[in-house]
Amino acid sequence: MPRIAVVPGSFDPVTLGHLDVIDRAARIFDEVHVVVTHNPDKAAFLPVPEREALIERSIEEARIPGEVRITNWSMGLLVDYCQQVGAEVLVKGIRSSTDLSYETPMSIVNRNLAGVETIFMLPNPENAHVSSSLVRQVSELGGDISPYVPRAVATFLQQR
Repeated sequence: MPRIAVVPGSFDPVTLGHLDVIDRAARIFDEVHVVVTHNPDKAAFLPVPEREALIERSIEEARIPGEVRITNWSMGLLVDYCQQVGAEVLVKGIRSSTDLSYETPMSIVNRNLAGVETIFMLPNPENAHVSSSLVRQVSELGGDISPYVPRAVATFLQQR
């Protein structure tokens, strides 16, 4: 039976930190589902189809190995998606203690609701400060985002 993991996030846009987590998860699990989720607390910057396309291009550029599927989910609990595809693990990148404080209660509820475990991955130090919201702000103000995002994302946002 394949070991399936889900890497969820808004990926609005995907960053090098996200890509690092996806790459490491793909090296551990047989199949990784990168799931673009809807966060009702955030106003979306990019439409979901554009986010999915940028993730796909970024994974191809980075030559991430293994079986990686890109999809989206907004129709209920993330653990429902996990059960639907047979995933027993969520993989989440944690940049700081603030992220850990936010993610811990959700991981406990996910385990209680559906037996889905959460694995937290710490970032590479060069990506620890990078967030999608920081990238969006720098991009909107005309700054260079190339150190923080895959080439496909930098090109896309520069042309936008």
